[in-house]
Amino acid sequence: MEYDYYYRMIKKITEVFMWEERFKNASDSGFNRNQFSRDRARIIHSASFRRLQGKTQVLGLGESDFYRTRLTHSLEVAQIGSGIAEYLKSKYAGDEYWAIYNLIPEQNLIESIGLAHDIGHPPFGHGGEVALNYSMHNSGGFEGNAQTLRICTKLGEYSEGEGLNLTRRTLLGLIKYPSFHNDVVNKFKYNASDSSAINLDSFKPPKCIYDCDKDQVDWILRPFTNDREMFMEYKNKKGDHSKSVFKSFDSSIMELADDIAYGVHDLEDAIALRLVDESLWNKQVVDKMTDPLKSYPLSEEILSLTKLLFSGENKTRKQAISKLVHHFIVRVEVIFLGKFSHDLLDLEAVLCPNAKEELNILQEFIMSNVVRTPEVQTLEYKGQQMVVKLFDVISNNPQRLLPKKYFEMYNNQNQNLRIISDYIAGTTDDYATRLYHKIFTPSSGSIFDRL
Repeated sequence: MEYDYYYRMIKKITEVFMWEERFKNASDSGFNRNQFSRDRARIIHSASFRRLQGKTQVLGLGESDFYRTRLTHSLEVAQIGSGIAEYLKSKYAGDEYWAIYNLIPEQNLIESIGLAHDIGHPPFGHGGEVALNYSMHNSGGFEGNAQTLRICTKLGEYSEGEGLNLTRRTLLGLIKYPSFHNDVVNKFKYNASDSSAINLDSFKPPKCIYDCDKDQVDWILRPFTNDREMFMEYKNKKGDHSKSVFKSFDSSIMELADDIAYGVHDLEDAIALRLVDESLWNKQVVDKMTDPLKSYPLSEEILSLTKLLFSGENKTRKQAISKLVHHFIVRVEVIFLGKFSHDLLDLEAVLCPNAKEELNILQEFIMSNVVRTPEVQTLEYKGQQMVVKLFDVISNNPQRLLPKKYFEMYNNQNQNLRIISDYIAGTTDDYATRLYHKIFTPSSGSIFDRL
């Protein structure tokens, strides 16, 4: 028993050092600083994080000061992720769960991952992502999660060449899809599509890591010598891009928090802005959750929750939203996959099956009645077209139109289009719109304009 205790302590100390390691050692703070707290601070103070306040989540910016932006969404994902980790620590507190309890991420770590998970997403939501992938599909592609890793490991301002220079474990948690672009992309999907940019539906990117970031990924995955090949496996999908199979334990918690935030908090926006009404909700959500052939946990509460959601009062609506978030958090459990030698890859946080179906119902309700509506799609399409045209004109006139810093990088890297992609992806909705008008609208633009 004593031997087992000391073995655990030595293993824990060794792993703490390994997971708190950075590309470059951080400067001495003069006190014993929590390294994940340092990650959290770096993310919050980064330019990429601040720009999230000017990037679309679902609804276009400027319509209201109430609903979510990428910034408020990221804050909520961090909070929900922290709540999940806190719940799991209480659920798996016994000695028999030591292997699980020991790896549940601490608050600073899971909040860092939640705060940073969307910093690579471009302006105009997923429409902007598709547009940049269209522009980059012959040059390594564009994908928001891959761009997040690129910012954290290369582009961020905390070091010359290591980006935000975060700890290894935080970076591992940010790798949501651990497969390289060239392994999972289906270029035939692009070739079969209209390449005129009038319709970009076929240019949805594969979920991936950029091939140009391989060295950084090699460093992050260095502890997984025996597991790396399996961890980066992917499944082929006929007529579509392939998709990675696995993710780390921390990333699985972050993904659940992201899904809950999307399904519940975006629902709050839709109801508050009267984009959906109670009759539609009853038909598409309540009827499904009260189906007698199913045994959904929410079935007993859904009618009272509906009354709170559609009361017209902010306070009662918020009560329902809080209850929904709590409902999903306490239905998270941890499973062993039985595939990896390292528990950080073999553990996965999942929702119990019925709760997962409930969340899917909420997400589909938002997708059908908000995201896919012509009103939202028109704004998304307009943003797409601006991104495509900006990329086209800048890539053909880099010396004239790229900011000096980016043009120097572009030249130093043999006219690498990835630099132009980095520039446009880093803009906010407003910046990209003003840049577009400055270039293309004859009556707009002055040498005194500050974009």
